[in-house]
Amino acid sequence: MDRAEKKELVAELGGVFNKTSVVVVAHYSGLTVVQLQKLRKQMREAGATVQVAKNRLAKIALEGTDVASIGSLLKGPTLIAYSDDPVAAPKVAVAFAKDHDKLVILGGAMGTTALNVDGVKSLATLPSLDELRAKIVGLIQAPATKIAQLSTAPAAKLARVFGAYANRDAA
Repeated sequence: MDRAEKKELVAELGGVFNKTSVVVVAHYSGLTVVQLQKLRKQMREAGATVQVAKNRLAKIALEGTDVASIGSLLKGPTLIAYSDDPVAAPKVAVAFAKDHDKLVILGGAMGTTALNVDGVKSLATLPSLDELRAKIVGLIQAPATKIAQLSTAPAAKLARVFGAYANRDAA
């Protein structure tokens, strides 16, 4: 990798660290290429990204960003997982680490808040942004359906009463 490529990588990582809401750092030593590709695919499906970068270049890119606290975690063979959704990257990383003991989560950062391993795991248990939106829509729609049921209920009761009177007179 020549000097221009390194500068480009640092600039790209700096942009990533500035715009993403959560970053997870993990050791990947011992994972096979197939397992790493599987992790990348799962992250992509969840709207997150996994990147392996040289620690020295990543530390340079971290300078002046909100997630600069993860600089101390960048030792050894590390990968960086990040996403705009604060739950996507931690959720996939924790689930993958449960199935593959070679992926060891070291910690991460959410904005200016540094996260230890337990912080990343607790973040992974939260519902995703899409799940929260679905719950809110469900809560908003529930009262509307109840109001519709209540507005039609009196008319149905009246129709039953009229029907009963009609049937009584006919019999």
